[in-house]
Amino acid sequence: MGVVKHAKRVKPLHLIQHEIDSAELHQTLTALSLTSIGVGSVVGAGIFVLTGQAAAKYAGPALSLSFIISSVACFLTGLCYAELSSALPVTGSAYAYTYVMVGEFPAWVVGLCLTLEYLFSAAAVAVGWSGAIQEFMHDLGTGLPKSLSSSPLRLNANDELELSGA
Repeated sequence: MGVVKHAKRVKPLHLIQHEIDSAELHQTLTALSLTSIGVGSVVGAGIFVLTGQAAAKYAGPALSLSFIISSVACFLTGLCYAELSSALPVTGSAYAYTYVMVGEFPAWVVGLCLTLEYLFSAAAVAVGWSGAIQEFMHDLGTGLPKSLSSSPLRLNANDELELSGA
């Protein structure tokens, strides 16, 4: 089987339903769990920590407009997922839907993108909250050593990446 033919291979719906019914792994995340992950990523760093800094330093009132535009995009994405999930009567994710509709390689790309999305959203939340906690500790007159509170890499004056010594 050629590479292109293999990448475009789709899985019939009845095979996916059979795999789900006979799977040894069972679904543990509920809709509430997944919603909490998404809302936590957005609210955790985006609204409480980084939005005020961005508005004060860079954007001003245009930041509110960008939130409205992004909420419309999120709403439309939700409608697309609802339409897709109603067309396929199986439980699954964007990976499963893409596998059935488009093929194996695009489904792999979608799965990779979802993994990267969760990775970067969790990293953004961690950076935002660690900055807030460091400021709070500084206000209390204490703090963490530089080796624990700064990045191991930094940009120098020539915009080259170098070790920070942390």
